[in-house]
Amino acid sequence: MSTSGTSRKGQNNASERGAAFGRGLGIGLINTLWNARVLGSWRVPAQGPVILAVNHSHNVDGPLLMGLAPRPVHFLIKKEAFAGPLGTFLRSIGQLSVDREAVDRSAVTDALGVLADGKVLGIFPEGTRAGGGDFGALRAGLTYFAVRSGAPVVPVAVLGSAERPGRLIRELPALRSRVDIVFGDPFEVPSGRRTRAALDDATVRVQERLTSHLKTARQLTGR
Repeated sequence: MSTSGTSRKGQNNASERGAAFGRGLGIGLINTLWNARVLGSWRVPAQGPVILAVNHSHNVDGPLLMGLAPRPVHFLIKKEAFAGPLGTFLRSIGQLSVDREAVDRSAVTDALGVLADGKVLGIFPEGTRAGGGDFGALRAGLTYFAVRSGAPVVPVAVLGSAERPGRLIRELPALRSRVDIVFGDPFEVPSGRRTRAALDDATVRVQERLTSHLKTARQLTGR
């Protein structure tokens, strides 16, 4: 038992160091490539478990948050990205693989472990960029993690990443284009019955909070 506990603690420490390293690497890269503006980062609790709920309109949204969030973030990322050298790199900076097509119990355990350790879990609650980046197709995973962990949810709006493709690499935003990242007020999802119907009802209320923040962020940034 003690050997297992020591191993888990070592893995968690390495993961946290990796996430902190990834954050430092991201800050330098992002500030070189784009004109990123961060608003409201003080709203992210400085300590304890936090869930960042991020809209998803471009592949760079995750890296932007990894580099510019005020704390190291452990994102749930589709398992398809964890192939070859990229997968090795993502694991080294503390990111989590998830199978979006099935109930991935390992990913659930890993995500709850991040929160139990008082760290920051990043989630794209729409699941894919096909959701439109407006929180219009919310999945119940975000609500489940919030209810199970009791962690506050901080809505995050990433705006501008999909507006102008780059000239040389069209899969990336245009060089030096402006990208806004707006953090909202944290809120808690009341715990109660964990039935499917109760989670669905709570997810609707969470969606309303996230959609309201996105609207406010657009007004604030003029986007």
